Amino acid sequence: MATAQEQKIETNKEIQNTNEPIIIETEKKEETQQTTSTTPVSNQQLSNEQSSTSESTKKKKKKRNKKKKDNTTNTPNTPNTSTNANVNGNVNATASSNVNVNATANATATTQLNRPVQFEQHIRNLGNWSIDSKQTWPPTLPVIRQYPESDFKEGQILAYENNLARVTSQESKNKERFYHSTLADARLGAEVHRQVRKYAQSFIRPGIRLIDMCNQIEDKVKELIVAKGLEAGHGFPTGCSINHVAAHYTPNTGDDTVLQADDVMKIDFGTQINGTIVDCAFTVAFNPMYDKLLQAVKDATNTGIKAAGIDVRLCDIGEAIQEVMESYEVEIRGKTYQVKSIRNLNGHSIGSYRIHAGKSIPIVKNGDTTKMEEGEFYAIETFGSTGKGVVHEDMECSHYMKSFDCGFVPVRNPKSRQLLQHINKYFGTLAFCRKWLDQQDQTKHLLALKNLVDLNIIEPYPPLCDIKGSYVAQYEHTIFLRPTCKEVLSRGEDY
Repeated sequence: MATAQEQKIETNKEIQNTNEPIIIETEKKEETQQTTSTTPVSNQQLSNEQSSTSESTKKKKKKRNKKKKDNTTNTPNTPNTSTNANVNGNVNATASSNVNVNATANATATTQLNRPVQFEQHIRNLGNWSIDSKQTWPPTLPVIRQYPESDFKEGQILAYENNLARVTSQESKNKERFYHSTLADARLGAEVHRQVRKYAQSFIRPGIRLIDMCNQIEDKVKELIVAKGLEAGHGFPTGCSINHVAAHYTPNTGDDTVLQADDVMKIDFGTQINGTIVDCAFTVAFNPMYDKLLQAVKDATNTGIKAAGIDVRLCDIGEAIQEVMESYEVEIRGKTYQVKSIRNLNGHSIGSYRIHAGKSIPIVKNGDTTKMEEGEFYAIETFGSTGKGVVHEDMECSHYMKSFDCGFVPVRNPKSRQLLQHINKYFGTLAFCRKWLDQQDQTKHLLALKNLVDLNIIEPYPPLCDIKGSYVAQYEHTIFLRPTCKEVLSRGEDY
């Protein structure tokens, strides 16, 4: 396309070309007038010549006017005056800008609909992850370096449905400042959790050894969170309970269990920053016959999140969860099962360095009228089963945790005393597993650990199982009850 300066030069040339014949005609006219003034003629001839001259002049004026009209009606591609050139240039520029705006809008819409994904999600009932411009792939950059100003992403913000006055209350808005540092720690832990589970979902496949899978997840947590003793690290061991096992299973050293294509596995791991724990879980399944089971539990968890809020009774949340959960049926290998809420598993409040802080959120209707309060963290988790809907302790124990309320207890056995010192230093009141003790050179610890359990210093948390042959699914998010709203800290693109 020609530039504006070139268009002006061409326009000036055309103006000169159109004016030249007019100048020539004027000169000829002057010459004829001079000849007529010098040549003697009669009055009759003079009047005839004047009349003919005026008629010819009128005709020429008409022709000029006609030309001007034709010029004004020319298309923008053939400008005849500088004014027309400017007008046409503005029209073209406006049209071009409109095209650019429309192209940008279309590109944005296309990006939203077809956003670039990091990898194609192969786990059932989970969404795709978009590419994160702040992080490498595979993720290697600590999250704290991605956000040097500590402006970590907010979680999903939800209003209190039955307490809308809190949204506009100036007092509530002022209270938000008191939770700034706590929320910064929680959001950092939640972002680490999102990036680690995104990475985990890329490599979890049938045929992987569970112990290798857990090690990869835990190593990545330590890398992205920049593990530093009790200041930053794991919230608890990585759970990978399979099929009828609902919770609290992670492989001990020497356990070579392999993930199968028809398994239903619950991945449950946590992060903690300065004692602020983020607890989040999802279910891994590859066979579409489990889709209804997974959908039932995910809907039930989202229902619990929606029902939660300041001054809400825990029993009301449980009733809402159960109603949604048990409205689903699933057909597995030709047999139809009603999805049941596991009535002796619960969500829970979370305290500083304390994964279970005292309040339990039922997933069935019960009579607990305890209310949620402002400034509390909760793990909203639900379990749906095709079995009896009741779990019991079974299998070899892997999860342990020091009793939060344990005072001083004399320990006479030297090995037990040394193990307790190690637990206090590296785990405090956070949950740990036997595999971690082995990795920290605390081999042959079983008898010493049993002695600490017998003294009620350490509490065991064995796997919780429904009947064999059944399938259990789980979804979980951590929420925080802010003064003006509730924040789903661990919400991600996957679920």
